[in-house]
Amino acid sequence: MGEGNRWKFVFLDMLLVAAGFGTMHMLEKFKDAALNHYGIAETAMSYQQTAYVVGLFVAFLLGGTSLFKGSFKRSVALIMSFAAIPQFIIPFVGNWWMVVILRFFQGFIVALIAVFSTHIARMFVAERPFAKGVVLSGIFWGGLYGILLVKWAGGKSAEWGAVKEVFLISALVMYAALALWWILVDDFEIPKTKHSSKGSNVWKMPFTWVFGFTFFPALWIIFTLGSFTIHNTSFTDPQVSNLVIALEVSLGLWSIIMGYLGYRLSVSNPSNRGLFKAIVSVMTISYIVTFLGLFVIWKAIAANDYTLALVGFAITGIVQGTGPAFWTTAPATYPKEIYPEASFALGLISNSANAVAPNVMFMLVHGVTTGMLIYLAMPILGILALLASARMRLPVEELGA
Repeated sequence: MGEGNRWKFVFLDMLLVAAGFGTMHMLEKFKDAALNHYGIAETAMSYQQTAYVVGLFVAFLLGGTSLFKGSFKRSVALIMSFAAIPQFIIPFVGNWWMVVILRFFQGFIVALIAVFSTHIARMFVAERPFAKGVVLSGIFWGGLYGILLVKWAGGKSAEWGAVKEVFLISALVMYAALALWWILVDDFEIPKTKHSSKGSNVWKMPFTWVFGFTFFPALWIIFTLGSFTIHNTSFTDPQVSNLVIALEVSLGLWSIIMGYLGYRLSVSNPSNRGLFKAIVSVMTISYIVTFLGLFVIWKAIAANDYTLALVGFAITGIVQGTGPAFWTTAPATYPKEIYPEASFALGLISNSANAVAPNVMFMLVHGVTTGMLIYLAMPILGILALLASARMRLPVEELGA
């Protein structure tokens, strides 16, 4: 496989991630239209996003089953369908609780991240963090695409007819992207893990639990910081819109930048231990700069300073720099036979933040100081977990594979 072809596949993976994750916040952006159409209270509106987040968590739980194993292309098509089919159906469903159920299944789109980790591991070694950074940036380009599509339709004050149009367009985009990807990408088998007497169950390895937690603090910040900041400031609607866009762009760009740094650090020593050292280094640097960026955001909230908030988001977006490194850990540290399952296991542990963080930050935290102290604690916890994992034997070293 030529160098150019491999990178073509990386960009195709990114395109699919962007198309799928465009659904993440789309319904809540049509808030007024949804409240009027379904005749629900504002509190009920939040249930659809909660269901989506729970779906993200369950998707990683299912990764340990045979659902996303076997044919790579079949698995990707199945995952995309979990997002696309509800996207077709939601605007025509009259029962709000059925919409909530459909949003739960849309959360399964996150399984693409683990499956594409296996794809990239087959094509690259030292370049894995950079390639993964490009793919992961699709999450945020998808978020940006979703925001712009909603704006085009009239935003939160749009008529329900415009909502239907946007949902149908975005569903068609997902299948169009899948069709292009399907034609150009080669298939392979994702192995169904067979636990051996050598103790190859990833859940029984201490390394899985310790390293899985290293990405938990980053996801805590990524999933809640934007809303927390906006909720505690008094910016105009255009300013809020610009802040959301700035955060998406910052997260996407830092994903690529820090992924490239991970690649440069990996080139000098592409052994398992060398790759892991590069992973820990990139994640640690990302957390240190995130800590500084959070102080800027705290200052922006205290002063209700829009410009400073933009600067804070631009800096703190580096928290996503932990992602490309984290998602290249499984193929670098686990034996070949079990690293696809390890990707889902690490994802399940880290993505528990998706379910915990919103509830803690928006139900239990009533003051800015308390909230910001929790945020500042997150990079510290991430670094401590990274230091602990760096002292452990890697699964591939323990099993001698």
